[in-house]
Amino acid sequence: MRRREFLTAAAAASALGQGRRPPNILFILADDLGHGDLGCYGQSKIRTPNIDRLANEGLKFTQAYAGHAVCAPSRCCLMTGMHTGHATIRNNHSQLTRGRVPLRAEDLTVAALLKKAGYATGAAGKWGLGEPGTAGVPNRQGFDEWFGFLNQDHAEDYYTDHLWRNQTKVTLQGNLNGEKRQYTTDLFTEDALRFIRKHKDYPFFFYLAYTAPHAELMVPSLGEYANEPWTENDRKYAAMVSHMDDGVGRVMALLKQLKLDQDTVVFFSSDNGAGHAAGIPNFGSTSGFRGRKGDLYEGGIRVPMIVRYRGGIAPGTSSPQPSAFWDFLPTAAALAGVDAPAAIDGVSITPALFGRPMPTRDYLYWETNRTGFQQAVRMGDWKAIHHHSNGRIELFNLAEDEGETRDLASENSRITARAREIFAVARTDNPDYPIVRPMKRTDPLR
Repeated sequence: MRRREFLTAAAAASALGQGRRPPNILFILADDLGHGDLGCYGQSKIRTPNIDRLANEGLKFTQAYAGHAVCAPSRCCLMTGMHTGHATIRNNHSQLTRGRVPLRAEDLTVAALLKKAGYATGAAGKWGLGEPGTAGVPNRQGFDEWFGFLNQDHAEDYYTDHLWRNQTKVTLQGNLNGEKRQYTTDLFTEDALRFIRKHKDYPFFFYLAYTAPHAELMVPSLGEYANEPWTENDRKYAAMVSHMDDGVGRVMALLKQLKLDQDTVVFFSSDNGAGHAAGIPNFGSTSGFRGRKGDLYEGGIRVPMIVRYRGGIAPGTSSPQPSAFWDFLPTAAALAGVDAPAAIDGVSITPALFGRPMPTRDYLYWETNRTGFQQAVRMGDWKAIHHHSNGRIELFNLAEDEGETRDLASENSRITARAREIFAVARTDNPDYPIVRPMKRTDPLR
């Protein structure tokens, strides 16, 4: 069942202050960053002072969720306001063709919505929602300007020889013939700075989708971690996270320099749970949650989410409000003072941003075909996971057991039955992602 917005555009305008210019919206997304990889979420070994400052100056969500446990479908949820029971892209690859599935021409993205509202729209980094020439490329999905990787396998090369500027392939001369002089994390930061300077005089939306710290692990320098008694991969991973943090700091410094930090809502999150490149035990990347990237347990889908807006969000606050990536589109619409489409799964979380209670929502829903069809639903404090391979439903009380160690399904038949009802109605059929898996192959995580 599709959800309506909880806060209308008019109500959002009232919260922001009548007559104020609509705020700029900046969404910064890390790739495979674990819930526990940031200092503000308990990390003690990897240093992330700039992202931690965002949390200190804004709102930290403690129960935020990605759209999926792997890259492409999670980003689809973020852009379209749909959960994976209704989204066009529900896994990294089609289960039928094994190819990439692009966004369709009829899909509405947050960029297209904000563009219609008068925003300049731009993006840099990793896209993953449409190959060259398809309807899914950023410039055909509402973005005025785009720079980065279209294909997410290509995005693993931090010293690639080419990227895409809008719909034109751009050669990176500094990375030809084995040279490594242009690190893509820095190129994406630079493009964000360029876009902000160019559009500083009127509302803009920029989507900065870093590829760090996704494997392959590449970084210009190990910096302060060079002498740590860790594995080489752990040193690289930590350096990549801190290098990305430096980029975030540069963007925030420019907003302050241009006197835009009062007028810009900054979101920071990660596309899924901790990846498979670094030593999770060393860093506590999953915050003790069960599972990791690829899993529908909390370690695969619980992510950091920080929202900073000096024009309205109280600093140093936190919210236990459950939210998910599909809430971003209606939230951005409310911040911009326009109505979001009715036929989406997300709800505006602006009440939580401004310290007001949120109405109770029925549930949050996920599905995956990666290793056989699975579904997950969160209903209040209850979380259920349906394993179609054997018909089993696991049930956990997250208020008492965030580690999902005790299956309570047999002791709570009424709640288990409710979860089964939701699993039956929360999705529509999609030929690229059938419930019955047609091939006995593991879908790549990347």
